[in-house]
Amino acid sequence: MCRFLAYQGQPVLLETVVSKPCHSLIHQSICATEAKTATNGDGFGLGWYGERPEPGIYRDLRPAWSDENLLSICAQVRSPLFFAHVRAATGTATARANCHPFSHETCMFMHNGQIGGYGQIRRAIENLIPDPMYRHRHGTTDSEAIFLAAMARGAASDAVRAFASVLSAIRGMTKAAGINDALRFAAAFTNGDTLHAFRWACDEKAPTLYWRHDNNGLHVVSEPLDETRAMWNALPQGSVLVADRHGPPQVRDFNPACD
Repeated sequence: MCRFLAYQGQPVLLETVVSKPCHSLIHQSICATEAKTATNGDGFGLGWYGERPEPGIYRDLRPAWSDENLLSICAQVRSPLFFAHVRAATGTATARANCHPFSHETCMFMHNGQIGGYGQIRRAIENLIPDPMYRHRHGTTDSEAIFLAAMARGAASDAVRAFASVLSAIRGMTKAAGINDALRFAAAFTNGDTLHAFRWACDEKAPTLYWRHDNNGLHVVSEPLDETRAMWNALPQGSVLVADRHGPPQVRDFNPACD
């Protein structure tokens, strides 16, 4: 499984979250403690908002722990909203186009999880992406397919409804195909203003997700970044954390219909 983090709040240097903490995301790329595999070395990515409405994106296939450019960017870039992700591939190629986060216009998305039996129903899933949106499909991952399908269903304005609709449709496909492997979805999405963090799985075994709101802002992480675990809140399964720049984050139910 992959590891990721999202930050929203006062503008901070990326390094204060991505690389400086004792259990930073870069440390997790080689020594994760709450994932199926300790190593997440199949690429990494950063996405941040700066002077333009659209996010800047930097992705590469090298392991995060070995890229000096990543450290340099994190030491120089300051942002009020950014994502970072280290990848452990699950059946698709190790390629730059398959690294997270993914972006479209002002929106950004990253995912940790799986569509069980993806290879069996990949074509059907891609049919959820209408032609005008499909031209933005650059990789082969299930994660990017979920993102583009949700964008086509209005995620920029109603992310909860859009992602619930897509996951419900995919769950219907897996059932119809007789696939027993789970659909698991820990993810972060933003339209550049509101941040959503989802934790859901059809088998109640969703990947871990934690959050903390401090004086600087909101942190959402796959694993706590430091040893003060009591300061981190575990996001419950079947929920979504919603936060904008104007108030405290809220935890809401998120249970896509799977009939």
